[in-house]
Amino acid sequence: MTQLMGRPILGLPSDLDSRSTLSDLLTGVRTALLTLSVIAVPVFGLWVLAPYGDDTAQDAARAVFGLWLLGHGAPLARGPGAAPVTVAPLLLTAVTAVLLSRAGHRQARRTRGRGWIRWRSPLTVYAGYLLVAAAAVAQCADPQAMLRSRAVADLTAVALLAAAALGHGLWSGLGRPAPLPRLPLPPALWPDGAGAATGRALAGWLLALTAGGGVLLAAAVLLGSAGQQAQRLGGGAADWLGMLLACLALVPNALVWCTSYSLGTGFEVGTGSHAGPLGTRLGPTPEFPLLGLLPADRGPDWHLLACAAPAAAAIAAALLIGRAATRWTTAQTAAVTAAAALAAAPPALLAAHLAGGALALGRMSELGPVAWQFALAQTAWLLVLALPGALLRRWWLGRHGDGAGPVVRARVGAYRLVCRLAA
Repeated sequence: MTQLMGRPILGLPSDLDSRSTLSDLLTGVRTALLTLSVIAVPVFGLWVLAPYGDDTAQDAARAVFGLWLLGHGAPLARGPGAAPVTVAPLLLTAVTAVLLSRAGHRQARRTRGRGWIRWRSPLTVYAGYLLVAAAAVAQCADPQAMLRSRAVADLTAVALLAAAALGHGLWSGLGRPAPLPRLPLPPALWPDGAGAATGRALAGWLLALTAGGGVLLAAAVLLGSAGQQAQRLGGGAADWLGMLLACLALVPNALVWCTSYSLGTGFEVGTGSHAGPLGTRLGPTPEFPLLGLLPADRGPDWHLLACAAPAAAAIAAALLIGRAATRWTTAQTAAVTAAAALAAAPPALLAAHLAGGALALGRMSELGPVAWQFALAQTAWLLVLALPGALLRRWWLGRHGDGAGPVVRARVGAYRLVCRLAA
C-alpha cells in the first residue's frame, strides 16, 4: 500500500500524456482572463470607492473590456459623436504581451509531438484567447458603453498581438534563438559575425536611448507642474487613485514621447501644437498630469541639452561595432553600421504608432510622435554619429592592439603584482 501511495497518480504512459483540445481551449481562455484581471481589479476597486451612484457593475465591466481592447492596440470610439480613441496604454500592452509569451513558452514545453499534433495545442490556445476577445468586442458594442468597439479592427488588433506574443513564447520554448539578420551582401561588405554585431549595436542603441528618455522624463517630473495640475483636479480618493493609475499606465507612452523629444523631432500635442527641443507651441490641452509636464511656448534654448541622450546612445552603438570590427575592413564596418541604423527604423515605427494616436475629434485627433519622423531621426543619428565613431574605434583598436597602450598595460601589470604580494 505504501508503494502504491508513493507512486504519482498522473504517471501515465506517454501515449496518454497528450492534452485534450478542450483543455488547451480553456488554457487560452484562462490566459485572456488573467490579462483581464490585471485591469478588472483596479477598475472594480475604483467603482467600489467612487461616490457616484449612476455607474453600475455592468458599466464597470464594459470599461474593463474597453481598456483591455485598448491595451491590445484596438481602436475604440467614445461619446455620442463616436470620437476615436486610439492611444494604447503601453503598460497594459507590455503586461499582456508578457503573459501571452509565457503561455506560449509553456505550450512549447508541453507539445513535443510532430506535425499537426505539435501545432494543434498552440492553435487551440490561440482560439481560446480569441473567444474572450470576441466576447469583449460584443460587450463593448453596446451604444451605452463608455468605450465602444469596432468589431473587425478590434479583433484584428487582438489577433495580431496575440499571434506575435504567443509565437515568441513558442519559439523561445522550443529552444530556437531569434534569427540574426543575414543580408544578401558579398563577404567584402558583410563579414562573418556581422549579424551578431548588428544585433548588439541595435540593442545597445535602444537601451541607451530608452534610458536617456527615462532621464528626460524624470527631469520633467521634477521640474514640471504636474503636481499643481493634479491638485486643481480636486475630487476624493477615488479620483486621485484613478488619475494615478491612468498616469502609470501611460508612463511607457510618455517615455516614447520623451525619446522623440530628445531626438529633435518632438511630438504632437493636438492639431497645430508641437513640443520639441527646437521650440514648443501649445494650444489648449486637457487637464491631465502628464500633459502638465510640457514646457511653455518658447524657441530653442537650454532644452537642446536633451539631444545629449541620442548622442550618447549613438556613441555606445559605435563602441560596440568598433570593438567587433578590429579584423574588418573600412567598407565592412561602414556596412554593418548602416545595417544597424536601418534596423532601428522598424521598432521605432511600431513604438511611435502604439504610443500615439487620437483622443477625440478635431484638435486632439493628433497626439504623440509622428512615426516616420521618429524612425528617420533614429536612422539619421546613427549614420551621423555611430558611423564615424565605429570607424574611429576600429582605427584606435587596430593601432593599439587590445585597446590599451604599453603604459596602460604596464600599470595594469604593476597593479596585479601589488595585489598578489598583498594577498
